[in-house]
Amino acid sequence: MLEGVAELMAKHNQGVLENLGVSLRSLTFRHLLSSSQSMRQQLSLLLHHLIHHGAVNHVSMNSWPNPDSSLLVLILKMSAGVWHPGKTLGNQASLCHLCRERSASQSQKLDQEPEPHLGSSLLFHGLATDQRSDINLRNERLLPSMPSGFENVVELATPSSVTLSGSVDCHLSSCPSQSKTQSTSSSVRLSPAKSSQGGSPLNEYQKRGKGIIQRKPGCHQRTSKATTDSEDLYDFVFSVAKEEAGKTLLRKRKNTREGRTSVNYSAYPPEASTTGLVHADRPLGITSLKTASHFRSVSILEIHSIRLNRNTCQMLGNLLSSWVSLEKLVLSLNGLGPNIFSILSGLQALSRHSDYHLHVVHISDMLSHIPCVNLVHSILSAVPLLQVLMVSFDLKTLMEWSRPEESSSSSSLEEKIPESHLEHLEVRFPREPLQTSLLIPVLKASRSLQSLSLDSAAISCPQEVALLLHALKEYSPVLKRLSFHDINFSHHSKDVLLLLQDPILQEITFSFCRLFENCTMEFLSEIISAVKRNSSLKILRLPGNRLGNHRLVALADIFSEDSSTSISQLDVSSNCIKPDGLLEFAKKLEHYIAQRREQIKFTKLCLSQNWLDQDAAMAQEALWRLKAICSVVSDPWDSSQAFADYVSVM
Repeated sequence: MLEGVAELMAKHNQGVLENLGVSLRSLTFRHLLSSSQSMRQQLSLLLHHLIHHGAVNHVSMNSWPNPDSSLLVLILKMSAGVWHPGKTLGNQASLCHLCRERSASQSQKLDQEPEPHLGSSLLFHGLATDQRSDINLRNERLLPSMPSGFENVVELATPSSVTLSGSVDCHLSSCPSQSKTQSTSSSVRLSPAKSSQGGSPLNEYQKRGKGIIQRKPGCHQRTSKATTDSEDLYDFVFSVAKEEAGKTLLRKRKNTREGRTSVNYSAYPPEASTTGLVHADRPLGITSLKTASHFRSVSILEIHSIRLNRNTCQMLGNLLSSWVSLEKLVLSLNGLGPNIFSILSGLQALSRHSDYHLHVVHISDMLSHIPCVNLVHSILSAVPLLQVLMVSFDLKTLMEWSRPEESSSSSSLEEKIPESHLEHLEVRFPREPLQTSLLIPVLKASRSLQSLSLDSAAISCPQEVALLLHALKEYSPVLKRLSFHDINFSHHSKDVLLLLQDPILQEITFSFCRLFENCTMEFLSEIISAVKRNSSLKILRLPGNRLGNHRLVALADIFSEDSSTSISQLDVSSNCIKPDGLLEFAKKLEHYIAQRREQIKFTKLCLSQNWLDQDAAMAQEALWRLKAICSVVSDPWDSSQAFADYVSVM
């Protein structure tokens, strides 16, 4: 419940709010309930202080099964730095004190400066002083710019939050509050401005121009007719604009009294579908970005266990299209379904900005609407500057992929992936085929890949693993970490040996890959020999591979006197290891370390979820010996329950 927000925003707690604005970095919402309009206004002001004027750069929302759409959209828009003073704040007096102070200081500064010429950056700066965020904020240079397709609908807001329209047609290369690193040049076209009496603009100018000039206290003597005409025209245009703004305000107030509402669809980028954006019976409060100001926004957004419907996905996609300060996006268990295409459209629009900073994307859900590798292909094509991409699904849908919208999306996935900056790729398949043929183009485009993790994929043919390993060797020259989980390697012993012999890999994980299901002593000896000769491999993880006592004892030979191994961490968790086998392994390891002394740099051993409770005394002795050698990770484990679980997966 959000009742505490009003207390926090109270005047007597202003000092607390200011301290939070300086120190708070991360903001998390959990188990939110619906709220009233007044409470949402209080929350809007709180987020305005903490995000737009404060230091919050990380917003996450967790466990909200049936979200209040208006409240969810409010948090998303505020996190993106979008601020609608015309809807949230009635007038200049109701602005927060930080906005008022900033507006006053900028107005005073502008009054002391020479009169700006038409089309100058100072002109637009002065008209939007009440909408600008604090220039001294940490990441003002990351303020989002206007997305593609918005250039012709930008309007300038007056200090009373009224939009000017009709008399000035502005074509700006950037939003007034966008990044300073972008181009600041702008052009202004003067469209024929009609007077209220229907007369020509020139006649209206002749009637009012002189009087306007005489009222301006800071005017300088005109030195030429050209200069006079230019500056008089400037006065005239913005005087007409002021009158038109007053008329617009009256019309808005009249519409409000009559209960009419409208949504401007032209403010949405063309690549994001607006079909069904707002339902008449349940509006989401989606307002046109024509009246929105962009303040500083968060760099990390995480949404966990919150269902995102079509409307909220379209809103999020629209926000993402210009969220250039966003560095990390995490969407987990959101029931996206086909709505994921709205997210992809937003990411694609975002990548058109030269200064976007999105480098990390995590998308995980229960059901996959499209095959995992296709989604990876699509995301990398949309955002080639990604460095970390994690795609994870539990189950695949049983629906047919024959609908036109999906057929067109699938066809676009077959295009060549541009060269990417990807360094870490993690894919968890919903028990679907590995799709090596589609994964190879991803690897080919990601030559900076350093870490690859593949989880729960089915191997449809024996040649698939060999093709994957060949592609890794050819297209991933800097790959250092490779992980496989829940992939059946019991019939791919040669491929496993090739991986263990790789001279570049530093970390290899075979987790629950049934590695030793059909293992012969010859294969085990080959594995040990390969690891002994590989001096680059430092971390070897073998959890859940039915290692057992005898194979664990044999594994100690990795550190024998004739070994050149650099293994520092070994994980043998969930391998049906008993206390007697662990004790024998500990004694053998002690012997090798005594022989080689400083040559062995073994630092960590993971033993979790093994059968060590069958003989507590022997297990304690083994652990005591091992802890004298390295750090040991272990836990109490009920062997009877473990045996039942083991049998159930046989």
